Amino acid sequence: MSDPASPPPTAAAPTPAAWPAVSVVMPMRNEAALVAEAVGAMRRQDYPGEVEIVCVDGMSSDGTRDIVLALAAADPRVRLIDSPSGRTPNAMNLGIRAARHPLVLRMDAHAVAAPDYARRSVAALLEHDAACVGGRWDIVGRGAVGGAIAVALTSPFGVGTATWRGSSEAGWTDTVPFGLWRRDRLLALGGFDEALTRNQDYELNYRLRAGGGRVWYDPAIRATYHARKGLRALARQYLQYGFWKARVMRLHPGSTRARHLVAPAFVAALVIGAALAAALGGAWWGLYLGGIGLYCIAAITAAVVAARRAGRWGALPLLPVVFALLHVTWGAGFWMGFIRFWVLPPPRPGSGVGA
Repeated sequence: MSDPASPPPTAAAPTPAAWPAVSVVMPMRNEAALVAEAVGAMRRQDYPGEVEIVCVDGMSSDGTRDIVLALAAADPRVRLIDSPSGRTPNAMNLGIRAARHPLVLRMDAHAVAAPDYARRSVAALLEHDAACVGGRWDIVGRGAVGGAIAVALTSPFGVGTATWRGSSEAGWTDTVPFGLWRRDRLLALGGFDEALTRNQDYELNYRLRAGGGRVWYDPAIRATYHARKGLRALARQYLQYGFWKARVMRLHPGSTRARHLVAPAFVAALVIGAALAAALGGAWWGLYLGGIGLYCIAAITAAVVAARRAGRWGALPLLPVVFALLHVTWGAGFWMGFIRFWVLPPPRPGSGVGA
């Protein structure tokens, strides 16, 4: 568990009359298939205080806007505002500025929060005097490929050991998805970094921690996250994750964790090993192919473990492929980002990098 310092003295649990009002900020773009379910889950929260739902649309073209407008007509707690850039950090900042309440909770339009998500989050924020609070993802997928992706995204072999990916122990950590923050603290920090297409939550929470705040993780705070349905979409997502992680590490070297370097090291070994084998031949090819064989054995073993744990044996044949895709795209994206942000000249303001 990151940041293992002992927690500060706890505050008294709030009474219903003292529950602070919460603004849910939900960025979205072309989420017609899931947005009604996502917004509906926030409308059905059992939170004792006041809740508003600020939907920030990145100019969707698939009917998302019409769905949200219909929900807003039925429930005055739901609002729709526009985000012309279509980018998540810009949408979050617009939503934070438009929020009417002192607490801001992020929830994406392809995730469905448990009915007690807001209540548990606020209770934990107040009890531990945290700067940010969040919980775990329960990842699901649709169809054979989506189901295999969902299983892979719950495997430590596939995606690492970040606390929020499945730890059963509450405690201090480095980041959480779908966090709850104090609005005034977000505004004082300048909100989300709009130069980042991905890794915005991690970067924001790093700045919070650098300023003395702490991030609390509670596995009882749960949301169901819908994974990508196809391998191409997953590859693009993880290529971006790796690319923008390199940018965050350039901005904040102290944010780097060992788990962030595993996939880049794997891709570097693949490329350097192939180059050495091609140049030197002979036994080098045997070493290189033997290393790939060991990776395949590890991937197949991890696939069996993940399929058994999830009770999804039908996903087993695809899991090694998904694992390799995750590792190669994240690692390759990192090296692309490393070249772009560490080697080449810094991007000019307004150059469009990150759009």
